[in-house]
Amino acid sequence: MIKKYLRESLAELNNVTWPTRKQGIRITTIVFIFMVVSAAVLGFMDYLFSLGIRSLLTL
Repeated sequence: MIKKYLRESLAELNNVTWPTRKQGIRITTIVFIFMVVSAAVLGFMDYLFSLGIRSLLTL
């Protein structure tokens, strides 16, 4: 059972079309930029919400 699974998994890996080095670097860069932008937007929203909550609590 395990041998069959490993054999089929290796056969499937041979059918995969792997990206070139250039494509891999480009995709990684896009993901990294998206991650940084998302973190900045979420951080800014968190800051605004914390200001709102703080102002509501000091009323």
